[in-house]
Amino acid sequence: MEYQEINVGIDTSSTQLDIYVRPTGQFFSVDNDKEGIKRAIGEILTLKPTRVLIESTGRLEMDFVCAADKCGLPIVVCNPSQVRNFAKSSGRIAKTDKLDAMDIAHFGEAMKPGLTAIKPEKLREISDLLAVRSQCLEMSTMQKNRLKRMPKSVHDPIQQILTAIKTELLKIDKQLDKLISNVTEWKEKRDLLLSAKGVGNVVAYTLMSELPELGKLNRKEIAALVGIAPMNRDSGRYQGKRFIRGGRHRVRTVLFVSMMSAIQSHPKLKPMYERMVAAGKPKKVAIVACMRKQLTILNTMVKNNTHWDEKMA
Repeated sequence: MEYQEINVGIDTSSTQLDIYVRPTGQFFSVDNDKEGIKRAIGEILTLKPTRVLIESTGRLEMDFVCAADKCGLPIVVCNPSQVRNFAKSSGRIAKTDKLDAMDIAHFGEAMKPGLTAIKPEKLREISDLLAVRSQCLEMSTMQKNRLKRMPKSVHDPIQQILTAIKTELLKIDKQLDKLISNVTEWKEKRDLLLSAKGVGNVVAYTLMSELPELGKLNRKEIAALVGIAPMNRDSGRYQGKRFIRGGRHRVRTVLFVSMMSAIQSHPKLKPMYERMVAAGKPKKVAIVACMRKQLTILNTMVKNNTHWDEKMA
């Protein structure tokens, strides 16, 4: 008898989980709270599913994902845009909670995505702290821009806001240091990453929490995963400009910010940047190429468990 895969698609909202089972067609909804999640997991366990697929929304899916992982369910956290594009390519235009759950299950059956490695509790906490840190930096930038435009009569309260944000950033950095230092494996990986030129705590922590695949993929795969691999746009005789898209937004942003400093003094990346600009490449293209080079170096370091070596780089 031929084995039949069971794919469970779950559409998430702040109050409800809509669950569709493919190919049986079973559908049910539960509240997105402790009791509802417990009931959903109990029902799904009886199905012995091949995959339980849920879209990444930021935080709404996290309670279910953690509970399901503890119960041994094969969890796949999907990229929402991939699922939506898949649905459109299948001819689905309408959009409801049930249809979304059906599309997620169908996506799992057709594309057979690999299971998601769930982050340990402390690493998830690091990820959350990094998200808050990023938001603080965005607020700081907004207030600094406001300081330039607003009259001096309102400068004092703006300065107070900036001071408060700076204080919170220091607290967050201390929390991050403490969390990492308590786990030998993570401390060793952090120290390895920090040994590289142009890598500070924020870059290291972001890579550890948001890019667990670092060191496990080849250079092309890791660049594509982050979203800094050049994509072709050719058709017939037409050859369009290469571009980047998608990927891990937070990782890409942190690498970009760090590269603005690295191209000023990095022994390998500064000459590379200057050569590309001198050859007529746009500065942004040169920066992205340097980001890709930096990521390749870090990927190799983690893969081989070796610290920074300028000659090897």
